Amino acid sequence: MIPVQGYEGATVGVLGLGRSGLTAARALRAGGSDVLCWDDGEAARERAEAEGFDLHDFAKRGFEGVQALITSPGIPHLYPIPNKHIAAAYAAGVIVDNDVGLFFASLGGHDWEAFDVIPKVVAVTGSNGKSTTSALIAHILEEAGKDVQLAGNIGRGVLDIDPPTDGGIVVLELSSYQTELARALTPDVAVFTNLSPDHLDRHGGKGGYFAAKRRLFAEGGPDHAVIGVDEAEGQFLAGQLSVGAADHRVIRISSGQKLGGMGWSVFARKGFLAESRKCRQAASIDLRDIKGLPGAHNHQNACAAYAACRALGLAPRVIEAGLRTFGGLPHRSQLIAEAGGVSYVNDSKATNVDAAVKALAAFKNIRWICGGLEKEGGLDALEGATEAVKKAYVIGREAASFAMQLPCESDVCGDMATAVARAMAEADAGDVVLLAPAAASFDQYDNFELRGEDFIDCVKAGLES
Repeated sequence: MIPVQGYEGATVGVLGLGRSGLTAARALRAGGSDVLCWDDGEAARERAEAEGFDLHDFAKRGFEGVQALITSPGIPHLYPIPNKHIAAAYAAGVIVDNDVGLFFASLGGHDWEAFDVIPKVVAVTGSNGKSTTSALIAHILEEAGKDVQLAGNIGRGVLDIDPPTDGGIVVLELSSYQTELARALTPDVAVFTNLSPDHLDRHGGKGGYFAAKRRLFAEGGPDHAVIGVDEAEGQFLAGQLSVGAADHRVIRISSGQKLGGMGWSVFARKGFLAESRKCRQAASIDLRDIKGLPGAHNHQNACAAYAACRALGLAPRVIEAGLRTFGGLPHRSQLIAEAGGVSYVNDSKATNVDAAVKALAAFKNIRWICGGLEKEGGLDALEGATEAVKKAYVIGREAASFAMQLPCESDVCGDMATAVARAMAEADAGDVVLLAPAAASFDQYDNFELRGEDFIDCVKAGLES
């Protein structure tokens, strides 16, 4: 655990008592704070009470004597409207922060003075690919013999990790919910994968969404910024951070376009990753036979991870060895079975259209299982992206209306079991049965993980019957 610094002897409130909130409460207490907790859910309050925390309904009882309020990422603090407890904190002039802000403000101590190599923090954000990129960076570093911890929006909560040791590296996946509010953001290496419309209601539109991501780079000034430049926002961000074309603090990455010039860049084209510095190619890796990283979107993830590890001083061949042993993450282009010449791939994490488009581009002869809770922006971006789809099998409560918007042949199935059964029955050798929903899961499942697990169970049942 990382004991929170800066609030010794102070009273600090914690709002939201899920994984990050309860961990923040423990870390605050470990740092000497008097902690008051609240969650609108009775079960969460009972868990906090069982650990000896005092409960305090901030909206009703106010903030007298409270120095700061630490809120969980899922609680709206600005758009569409501030949560009532946070609104009360604003009115009382109380500091509002989150666990990520506490982490960066509390990392480090006097023992670091004896370290030969000061610990580093790599923070990854973006719309798509940040989980795979974060896990891939951690995997490469572990394979290289580094002491690594993976935390944030993946793995453990940021304050739940062990204090990093001499030469240790912390890899954080950070969502826009986490970067938007954190008062301290000071990674050594910051990574921006890409941007596509998501969580627009929470951020007041696409501009607010991008601004939340941009804070990771603007607030603390990382030593190196790895920026995906396949969208205008990434190009803008790279330009804002760079003092000139040869500024090697900024590493531009791309999947699909060749990058060059005097700067530092890493790009993938036709399955090959290339590193360029000062107009010269520094390294090249064939990604085509790496099963854990299929498709152009995963090649972009590989570029981001490669660039981050190069910024930390790893040699190209050491990074390549780590790429080749990466097995992929569950629910992200996860190959779960091969039978009768048919492959079954679980990409339940493709919860928006952009992620689904990238998944569709990674395979041929697709039997596509899609549908769910449609997000803002509609499905227009699928136009021209379904050439490899032989047929779509649509799930979700609004499956019929979802199917009507698809630019390919579709079958309204409703539920996962029906969709998998029909796709399996119609699949030929060489086909890929792909779950890439292009929608949120909340109309039928609590989260995308449960949706992916249902797909896996249905495929296994079908193969065993």
